[in-house]
Amino acid sequence: GAASGARTMGHEPRAIGIDDWAWRKGRRYGTLICDLERRAVIDLLPDREPATVAAWLRQHPQIEIVARDRNGGYRQAISEALPYATQVADRWHLLQNASDAFLAAVRRAMPAIRRTACGAELDPGILTSAERLQFEGFQRRQRTNVLIQRMGAEGVPIKRIVRVTGLSRGLVRRVLRGEREDVFRLRQSSLTPWFQQLEQYWQDGCRNGAELWRRLRADGFQGSLRVVGEWATRQRRAEAAIPQGTGKCPPSRKIARMMTSGRHHLSKADSIFVAQVEHALPQLAQDRRLLDAFTSMVRNGEEDELADWLDQAKASGLAAFSRGLSTDLNAVLAALREPWSNGQTEGQINRLKLLKRQMYGAAGIDLLLARLQHSA
Repeated sequence: GAASGARTMGHEPRAIGIDDWAWRKGRRYGTLICDLERRAVIDLLPDREPATVAAWLRQHPQIEIVARDRNGGYRQAISEALPYATQVADRWHLLQNASDAFLAAVRRAMPAIRRTACGAELDPGILTSAERLQFEGFQRRQRTNVLIQRMGAEGVPIKRIVRVTGLSRGLVRRVLRGEREDVFRLRQSSLTPWFQQLEQYWQDGCRNGAELWRRLRADGFQGSLRVVGEWATRQRRAEAAIPQGTGKCPPSRKIARMMTSGRHHLSKADSIFVAQVEHALPQLAQDRRLLDAFTSMVRNGEEDELADWLDQAKASGLAAFSRGLSTDLNAVLAALREPWSNGQTEGQINRLKLLKRQMYGAAGIDLLLARLQHSA
């Protein structure tokens, strides 16, 4: 309302960035608004509701550019309050979403990858007791998956499948998209953002949990030795659980990374493995080429290439991602055309996180805003 407008700085912004920030992660979020030309925080909003954001935007009708991520609520608020402003999708998020879409395609293909490129199925006889329980759960999930997929193929509505199986709507959708295939399910943890670094150390030959933890600590990891030690134990057992065929089958995340790294960056064994995968699964190879083309298009601002790319992606493993781009087409085109980005807004949110920690999370929104605006 008026209080929010009064808190803004004197300069009337023309180009802004907008993103959410966590009051309490996973539970409560606010909105940060950044002046992209002056590289300064303008305002903090107490939530990320479209109505709250739209009310703030209506107080600033001179705004011409709004950089944002692909949050549907922000898109709705901007369209309502500033219908003539140019919305710019954040390029980093576009690339991240494309990578996530390709990883989902790899996960859906994992059964075929295990059968063909890895040449071996999982042997329950050499699992630990705990892992055998997980494997039996996996087999039960597979039977449920078959039932759901059969009902989906017969045209049964999702609402009825949910009623019959007792599963959530989101889970039924994932099964229908083929995204429920992993044998050993991993929970989100403090280690999740460090998986790529851990897998690199593991691939380089470091298999000791304590040494892995020390290396991560040197890189800035704040978690405990126990978390890293448990990850190393899972890695060893998962590798042992996959008998030798033409080779051990890496996890889906590693396969996606190998396929997008370029053969000249891989070891000979990994390069051969990628060649096997792409030969056995030509559709997945095409998905990888589409990802490469999209990455190049975003990095080089090739706006004229997008329509053709979307057309090619319609029947690919990136189809859901391409549909999402089509619904936000103007903002995506603007991202390929305009110089604006939400990167500095993300940087201001990192500053906000630091200030919140310094004040032990006890500061109100007015104090946080004052600190942000005067501690640059």
